[in-house]
Amino acid sequence: MRTLFRGAHVFDGTGAPLASADVAVEGGRIVEVGPDLDGDEALDLDGRTLLPGLFDCHTHVMLGHVDIWRIIQQPFSYRFYDAIRNLRATLDAGITTVRDAGGADLGVKRAVDEGIVSGPRIQISLRMLSQTGGHGDGWLASGDRIRLFPDYPGSPNAIVDGPHEMRRKVRELVRAGAEVIKVATSGGVLSPRDHPDQPGFDMEELEVLVAEARAAGLDVMAHAQSNLGIKNALRAGIRSIDHGIYLDDEAIQLMLDTGAYLVATLVAPVGVVEAAERGANIPEASLQKAREVIAAHQESFRAAYEAGVNIAMGTDSAVTPHGENLRELELMADCGMSAEDVLVATTRAAAELMRLEHELGTIEPGKRADLVVVDGDPFDFATLRERILAVYKDGELVSPAAAASPAAVPTG
Repeated sequence: MRTLFRGAHVFDGTGAPLASADVAVEGGRIVEVGPDLDGDEALDLDGRTLLPGLFDCHTHVMLGHVDIWRIIQQPFSYRFYDAIRNLRATLDAGITTVRDAGGADLGVKRAVDEGIVSGPRIQISLRMLSQTGGHGDGWLASGDRIRLFPDYPGSPNAIVDGPHEMRRKVRELVRAGAEVIKVATSGGVLSPRDHPDQPGFDMEELEVLVAEARAAGLDVMAHAQSNLGIKNALRAGIRSIDHGIYLDDEAIQLMLDTGAYLVATLVAPVGVVEAAERGANIPEASLQKAREVIAAHQESFRAAYEAGVNIAMGTDSAVTPHGENLRELELMADCGMSAEDVLVATTRAAAELMRLEHELGTIEPGKRADLVVVDGDPFDFATLRERILAVYKDGELVSPAAAASPAAVPTG
C-alpha cells in the first residue's frame, strides 16, 4: 500500500525552507517527495505542515514528576506503569524518538519496540554514573539516601570511584543493554550534597569511561553543568554536553574543535521552580540552585549558538511534565536561535547526535516515515503543541487524538 500525504507544506529537516510537496510512504518508509505524486490512498493535508518526527535527547520516562517525597513513597513497580502514561504523552507531542537519560531499562525499550505499550523509540542509558557525593549520589546528612532509581536486575548501582570501578561499571551497563553511557561530570540542581559549579570525576576516570564505551561501540553523554566539568568531559572525548550551564569561550571552542553537541535543557531549571510553585516537595537548597542558574544557562546557550556549536533538543522531562516537551523550542528561540534552526535541532541534528541520521530526522526517500502534521505556523512554538493534528511512526498513525482529524481521513 502506497500512502500519499498530499498537499502539505513540508519542512524536511535538512535546513531547506518550507516547500509545497507530496510525500509518498510505502512499507513504513518514505519512498518519494515531490509535486503531483500518486498513491493507493491519499491523506489530504490541505496546506497543513508536515514535519519529520521530533526528537527529545534528554528525558526520564520512568519519572512522572520531581516531587521527591511522593517518589520515595511509591511502590517499586509504580514507575513502570507511570512510564506508560509518560511515553504516551511524549508521543502525542510529536516526539517519536527519545534518548532516555536514566531510568528506562531494556524491558521498557522492548515493550515499546514490540508494541506492548505505545511510545517513542527509546535509546537507553539505564543509569547515570556518579562519584561518591556527586550528582547521582542521593546521600542525605541524616545518613539516609534518596533513591530516584533503585537498584534491581537490569539497572545496576552506578556510584563509582576510581578507574578500575569505572571500567567494570561501564561493562555492567553494556551487559544490561545500555545504548549510550551517561556520566555526571559536575554537580547538579536536584541532588542534595553538591552544586552545579562543582566538577565530578578526574580525567583518568573519564578517559577510562570513554575508552570502555567506545570499545563497546557506544557514545557518552555527560550531565555537565560546571565549567570545569564541561571541559573535562570534552577533553575526554564525550559526545554530548547535557545542560551546559556554565560555558566560557574555552569550553565553546572545545565543543567546536571536538564536534560535540549541546543538549541544553533550558526548560529544566524553570521547571523546578514551577514544580515548587505548584506544591511539589522540593528541598529549599535545590530550589535555590535552580533559581541561581537560569540566567547563566540562557546566556551560555546564546553564546554557544552564536559560535556555531552543534545543538540538539532535550528537555529533562519529567522535571517539566511529559507532553510539554515542546516548551524547550520556545526557550531556544527566545535565546536568539532562528526558528528554522530550532526545528533542525529537534530533527536532523538530534538524529545525528544519536547516530540515527540514516534512518530518521529528515523527510527524504529511504528514511523511516516518522511524520508530524501541524495546523498553522510550525514556527509559532508557543502554541505548537496544541496544533499537532497527527503523529505517524513508521507510517502508522500513533496519536489517538489525530484519529478524528481531517489529516487522517482517506480521500482517494
